[in-house]
Amino acid sequence: MTDEVPASAPDVPEGPEDLAAPAAPAAPAPLGLVRTPTGHAGVDARLERLADADHLTADGHVEVYEDVHGGLRDALTALDAPPVPGPYENRS
Repeated sequence: MTDEVPASAPDVPEGPEDLAAPAAPAAPAPLGLVRTPTGHAGVDARLERLADADHLTADGHVEVYEDVHGGLRDALTALDAPPVPGPYENRS
């Protein structure tokens, strides 16, 4: 056995610059994603709502994502609903 120091010693602060406080996190910034319109007004409005998350910190994204998810789920559910008859289509 030898008393040699391994070539890669653990990171130990060496000077006062190493003891400085960590930098503050960067401010929220838009990702710059392009949202392509779908042609369905309700879906497009929900997708545009995603842009609100661009200006929030990560903990604020949940509310936006849940709102968008709920709206998109409602739009899909509406596609399964039977058509409502017009005023002159009731033939009973």
